[in-house]
Amino acid sequence: MTGVSARDFTDAEDRDGFFGPGSVTWRIHADPSFSVGGIRALLLQALHPVAMGGVHRFSEGFTSEPWARLTRTAEYVATLTFGTRREALRAVRRVRGMHRGKSDTEPTTGRAYSVDDPDLLLWVHACEVDSLLSVARRSGVPLTDADADAYVAEQAVAAELIGCDPADVPRSEAALAAYFDRVRPELAITGPARDAARFVVVPPMPGWVQLLTPARPAWAGLASLGLATLPRWARSMYGLPALAVTEPATTASLRAFRAATLAIPTRVRDNPTLRAARVRVA
Repeated sequence: MTGVSARDFTDAEDRDGFFGPGSVTWRIHADPSFSVGGIRALLLQALHPVAMGGVHRFSEGFTSEPWARLTRTAEYVATLTFGTRREALRAVRRVRGMHRGKSDTEPTTGRAYSVDDPDLLLWVHACEVDSLLSVARRSGVPLTDADADAYVAEQAVAAELIGCDPADVPRSEAALAAYFDRVRPELAITGPARDAARFVVVPPMPGWVQLLTPARPAWAGLASLGLATLPRWARSMYGLPALAVTEPATTASLRAFRAATLAIPTRVRDNPTLRAARVRVA
């Protein structure tokens, strides 16, 4: 999959992208729950010392421009999901080029790593897939167990494009859960993880934005949901309550958020890449 090029597919395949409007990927990534799932993914990704060390060491704008970084990440996922295959491949090449040649040693583990090590890319991928799927189901997106397995399998395409080893990529919900069970002993809260969580939950905003817009309370609500939807073991690592009694309230809040957002007209709610894709495949 990593060697795929525009010569490998037809114009019709290019138009539909790597997933297509009938995919479970489109259903989940076009849903309002995507925003909460994305925050959950970032918080989960931060718990891998080596992966987070690479972000802290090499990610431009990690501390100075967190909004720009979040926007770039969201645009990459949107292009990979809803763009044409040619657009998706350009986005993949750009990201892989940014990763190339960046190496360091993570101080808490002593591991020498490259940012594009397949196991680190797989961790980022698995956190994203698990988070988007989990939050979508809890938010009320109608997904069967078969749909969940299909989504994990579809997303293997994204993992292989970015450089994961195809043999290691989970292709079912059960395989994804087994992956997290294997990796959990490697996870830890480090200084960069705490910094990342702080920037995700309470990102810096210009004073005029905080005073004249609802951005701060709106983001606080989304970030709180992202934290609350983490697995119990991850919440415990962050020092947050991991009690089962909090789960029903979180699910109710997710469903209320989704219902309120779905009431917004699609021309306002949908991102430009999704709107363009709907026109293109109509």
